[in-house]
Order: sequence, then structure tokens, then C-alpha cells
Amino acid sequence: MAKTNPNYDKLQAGYLFPEIAKRTRAFIAANPGASVMRLGIGDTTEALTSSVIAGLHRGVDKLADVKSYTGYGAEQGNADLRSALAKRYAALGVQLDDDEVFVSDGAKPDSANIQSIFGQDNVVAVQDPAYPVYVDSNVIAGRTGTWKDGRFEGLVYMPCNETNGFFPAVPKTKVDLIYICSPNNPTGAVATKAQLKAFVDYAREHKAVIIFDSAYAAYISDPTLPRSIFEIEGAKECALELSSFSKEAGFTGVRLGWTVVPKALACEDPEPGKIHRLWNRRQTTMFNGASNIVQDGGVAVLSDSGQKESKEMVAYYMNNARTIKSGLERLGLTVFGGVNAPYVWLKCPNNMKSWDFFDKLLNETHVVGTPGSGFGPSGEGYFRLSSFGHAENIVAAVKSIEKNLRI
Repeated sequence: MAKTNPNYDKLQAGYLFPEIAKRTRAFIAANPGASVMRLGIGDTTEALTSSVIAGLHRGVDKLADVKSYTGYGAEQGNADLRSALAKRYAALGVQLDDDEVFVSDGAKPDSANIQSIFGQDNVVAVQDPAYPVYVDSNVIAGRTGTWKDGRFEGLVYMPCNETNGFFPAVPKTKVDLIYICSPNNPTGAVATKAQLKAFVDYAREHKAVIIFDSAYAAYISDPTLPRSIFEIEGAKECALELSSFSKEAGFTGVRLGWTVVPKALACEDPEPGKIHRLWNRRQTTMFNGASNIVQDGGVAVLSDSGQKESKEMVAYYMNNARTIKSGLERLGLTVFGGVNAPYVWLKCPNNMKSWDFFDKLLNETHVVGTPGSGFGPSGEGYFRLSSFGHAENIVAAVKSIEKNLRI
């Protein structure tokens, strides 16, 4: 008799966005004609740039001619794209072989899929609050116990709060897999080199593996902050890195990302290069590679003109972030993020719970955001606003908050 995976029944984080949608629909039904302004979702809104469009068209044109037509590509990715990505890391002082870069359809699926090459009995640590997929994918894999008192048993939560600048201390006990996101979603905090070095030293000592998500690295403007964990000495021995074109070039729906798995990466298995080989085996077994067309678009993103245009797109969203941050600060709210990251993380006023503030913001200002409690227990009492949106809509939302929010 066929049976379902019982671990799916443990999931709680899926409650967040359906509940946001439910409450928003209820508000609209009760307030016909009201214009709701959405600052809650991390989805890009601006059109793809001209260089990227040209690259995508080149990909399409190749398929329209039998002489240049391609079917299946390499599961690991287009050779030109992998080479261009390796050169990007070289500009950061990080030397990689092209075959240490694996192209995929995004950092989110990779962050879920990568854990399949590790044993089920690995102890997992996550930043708290955290991007839900880190937690959920390990729940599904059976690495946690049940949901109890706002957290999963067996999972190590690393609290991120005002006291530690929203970046955690290394675990006090031995863990095996460590998820770190910098710039962080949802808090907007960016790890310093010293903070990452502490985790690299910990991981090397305990033979742990850091799964580092750098999907928002393009938003870092401070030259002293690392854009890759591989800028830290020794990181190739204990870390892999996930990244994406989604927020840099507007590829949220186009879908293109990559994972760097150094050959030097090791864990408790003594065989050198095993993690690299396992990820290669996983990809060649379960993945046919990212779209040929989309990968041509990715090559265009990394061209000189593509990089110039991407930086302009990032600057557009960061200007939105400044608009949100300054407006909230004028109200006297305590605000974090929004400087080297596209997310603004605010402390709910008057010690309000996250969902209570969601309802208050929606009802008084018609603005939708994301309750911090949906990202983990340490997110309670906080709230995330996203800078992804048309500038005029961001301005209108901030004006409404300043005018109508009663604190």
C-alpha cells in the first residue's frame, strides 16, 4: 500500500503567505474600492534590461536554426556561463575551477536539493529568523522532530536579534550543517568578515559544512563587507555557496542560479572531493540543466553592459529601500536593514506581536507586509517590508504609513 511522507504533515511555515493572502482578501472584501499596497513579497517588478533581452533572443534564435540548434545541454551548465561566473569570483580574489560552479534554475531549489547529499542524521543549525525553505526542506527530509512551542525539535536555532546585530554566535554544541544567508532575508543584516571567519573556524574544527546563501550579494555597497564566503581563508574546506540572478537581474520568473561546490570541501567522510562528486552525481541524475535560452541570458547578465544595467536595477531597488527606511524612521520606529540589502526590518511599536501589527498596518494604512514571526521564533515582534516594487508605489505606501499609522 502506498503511503505519503509523514514529514510533510509537520510543516508549519507554509502557513505564512497563505495567511497573508487570506487576511488581505478579507480586508478587500470588507473595504470595496480600497487600494492595497503590497510591500510584503520579495519579487522583482522592473523589466529585464536590454542586454539581457538581447541575450535571451540570441538563445531563441539559436534554436530556430538547425545549424545552431541544441538539445540537452550539460547538466552542470553552459561552459561559457560557468567560466564567466568563475571570473566573477576571481574579481573578489577567489580562485575557482570552472567545474566547481554548477548552474541551476535558482538558489531556492538548490538550497533544498543540496541537503539530499548529506546523511539524514546530520544535526542542522539555521539562523533565526530564517528563509523558510532552509527549515522546511530539512523537515521534509526527516531531520527534525515535531513542531512544539513555535519551533521544530532537533533543529538548532541560532538567534539573531538587536543584541548581536542580527547575526548569530557560533553554536555552543556540535552541529553538522549550518545555513547562513548574507545579506540576510528577512533582517537585511550583512555578515562581516570577522563574523564569517568565526563560523569557518567552527566548521573546520567540527568537520561541519556551511551552506551559504549569497543571493542578495549584489546589494552590498560597503566594500569592507564580503560578497562571498570564499573571501574568508579556509572557507573552501568547509563551505558551499548558493547564489542567483533573481534579485540582481530580475530573473525571479526567468529562473537561473548557481551553486559553488569546491573540490576541497570536506566533512567527516575522509575521501577528498566526495561532496563535489556527490553534487555532480545528484545533478546528472535528477536534473537536465537550466534552459539553454535562459543560460544565454545569464551570459548577457555577466557582460560589461549587462553588469552596468544590473547595477542600475539594484540601485533602483535600493533607492526604494531608503525611501521606506527614512519614512519609518521619521515616525520614530526602530528600523534595521535597507542599507546593503533590499529588505527593511522594523521593530513592531509598543511591543506588538507581528500578526497584530500586520492587521494594524493593513487596516490603518492599506499596506501589506510580512510578519517576522513567520520566519522563526526570533522574528516575533518584528516585521519585514520589501523594496521590490515600482518607485511610485513605494512612495505612495510610505506616505500612507506616515499619514495614517497610529502609534
